[in-house]
Amino acid sequence: MTVKDVAKELKLDWHAVKALEKEYMQEQLRHNPVAAPRAIGIDEISLRKGHIYRIVVSDLERRRPIWFGGEDRSEESMDMFYEWLGPKKAKKIQLAVMDMWKAFEKSTKKNTPGAAILYDKFHVIRHLGDALDKVRKVEYARLSGNDRSYIKGQKYTLLSNRENLTLDGKKSLKKLLKANKRLNAADLLKESFGQLWSYQTEGWARRFFDNWKNALKWQRLEPYEKFAKMIERHWYGIAAYSRPENKVSLGFVEGLNNKIRVIQRRAYGLRDEEYLRLKILTSMLKEI
Repeated sequence: MTVKDVAKELKLDWHAVKALEKEYMQEQLRHNPVAAPRAIGIDEISLRKGHIYRIVVSDLERRRPIWFGGEDRSEESMDMFYEWLGPKKAKKIQLAVMDMWKAFEKSTKKNTPGAAILYDKFHVIRHLGDALDKVRKVEYARLSGNDRSYIKGQKYTLLSNRENLTLDGKKSLKKLLKANKRLNAADLLKESFGQLWSYQTEGWARRFFDNWKNALKWQRLEPYEKFAKMIERHWYGIAAYSRPENKVSLGFVEGLNNKIRVIQRRAYGLRDEEYLRLKILTSMLKEI
């Protein structure tokens, strides 16, 4: 039940309740000032349809969002975060985790040149999931009759994490992969790719990726070949994770994204961006 629902149930004025809640969240932020972060996570959220974005920056070690703002996901909007943080605190940033978005990277290199850039594992895997889905579509278009029937309606089954599948889902996936060799090869390659983040040195990580890339030969998986080229272009920001000083919990940003989506669903229809900003920034803080 949302605060709005509670207000309605108790026949209270929703706007008055929201004003009190905003006051409380502002007090929470005053009790928890932002310290200079060593490792930050940068991501964007979509406010609503029409490509309207805001940037969320988190302190990955203190496990809390520290900034919500910008006017879009441009370099200029990213600069606004560093201006807010100030040059003294910005110099202490040693690691910046982000997706493969040039605007974020350019701003970070400009404002905190000593920080290492690390591409978020979950964004990289999402690109690989997109490549797998393209293979699925190609196979569906290529086949007909009974061969096609195994693929129809199986997008969720194919792209989901194995642990999230029901018993019926696992059976359907097994049947699909047994029926289509190309999808089976693509699925195996996707599952194995996650091993890349387990290596402790860049040399071993590179050896794994080269072997993975070589396994694409003769598979006729064009979306995977494009994905491999993208990884080559961004290798430095992926290999960075193999260095001991860059070991941070990459799952925090993904967990925060899920929490933000819940906040947005509960605040559906609200146009009060300041309320959303406060909800996000206090989402990981203790009650006072």
